[in-house]
Amino acid sequence: MKVLVINSGSSSIKYQLLDTETEAVMVNGLVERIGEEVGDLKNKAYPDTDDEAVTKLHQSIPDHTTGMRLAIDLICDPEKGVLKDKSEIDAIGHRVVHGGEAFNQPTLINDEVIAAIEACVPLAPLHNPANLDGIRVAMELFPEAPQVAVFDTAFHQTIPAHAYMYALPYELYEKDRVRRYGFHGTSHKFVAGELAAQIGKPADELNMITVHLGNGGSITAVEKGKSVDTTMGLTPLEGLVMGTRSGDVDPAVHAFLARNKGMSIEEIDTMLNKESGLKGLCGLNDMRDIHAAIEKGDERAEIALGVQTYRNRKYIGAYMAVLGNVDGIVFTAGIGENDDIVRYESVKGLECFGVKIDEAANANRAKEPMKISTDDSTVAVWVIPTNEELAIARETKEVITK
Repeated sequence: MKVLVINSGSSSIKYQLLDTETEAVMVNGLVERIGEEVGDLKNKAYPDTDDEAVTKLHQSIPDHTTGMRLAIDLICDPEKGVLKDKSEIDAIGHRVVHGGEAFNQPTLINDEVIAAIEACVPLAPLHNPANLDGIRVAMELFPEAPQVAVFDTAFHQTIPAHAYMYALPYELYEKDRVRRYGFHGTSHKFVAGELAAQIGKPADELNMITVHLGNGGSITAVEKGKSVDTTMGLTPLEGLVMGTRSGDVDPAVHAFLARNKGMSIEEIDTMLNKESGLKGLCGLNDMRDIHAAIEKGDERAEIALGVQTYRNRKYIGAYMAVLGNVDGIVFTAGIGENDDIVRYESVKGLECFGVKIDEAANANRAKEPMKISTDDSTVAVWVIPTNEELAIARETKEVITK
């Protein structure tokens, strides 16, 4: 079965074509700067590895429909494409950021599902409209192919009320569904399953802590294969210190800044989401640049690293208390897979809970799953590359073959 995975953003489309029988990537690509004067498209066909397998376009891409048509033309190109016709694509899997309480699993898309995704727009005003654009374009281009929505929030719908409720007036939950939802669910679920495979036990027999660290980051407590708590909340702002997001702050910061700095809600929201986190602390949001600055004696960069890894460690410790016993911790995503310093600092001091890191193993980068804990560590610590596109393709296949 050939599944096209689409991740549609406000001005971009990330796509990947996979053969779900072999789980091999056939094509991946990225359309960027949609709606600007000049857009870009990069398409790579596999298994070729030479430059001829890569096609780049630099032209006007006024809308998502144009972007997807260009991508499909390249996938089915007589000379460089991997398919003869778009009818060879058996299904489309869509990443959808917010499914609210309506969806706890991947879902075959119909008019009712689209309406439910639209109803979640107030919860994800930057993401869901773009996800809907991708769905509508794909339904236009592939009217016969089944389309499946895979939700970032779905994995976290097993979180109990005592963990997802905020201590706010209850009517805010009843009327407006203000609660913790959590994100990165596809990634957390994927690496939890991969960790179970590495340990050699079913996921529903294990307790794990999954640590997704990229420019955005979140940590999830997974009990017997189910999410029972996660760091992100109503929005992706809550929780860890991220590249440009503040993570947890005193809620009264909004009122303080409004009264004393004359800032509007919109200005404060922009500051917390785009000008805070690592960038706010030291002016840098790429961890590679932060490490380089620390080596040159930059104190603010050192503080930023300390603040981020301390927050990581605090949540890992909190989730060890939530779970009671922990079989494994897994690091994933860009920083989690490649930054040995962040990994080490994020679990340093947890030896009393049975977490012991093998520093030599931890010094490696992870192209494949690798264990970084010592043999006598009672908690297995792993680094496992995430693969959200493969996870979406798997779930899409599962939905349409039921």
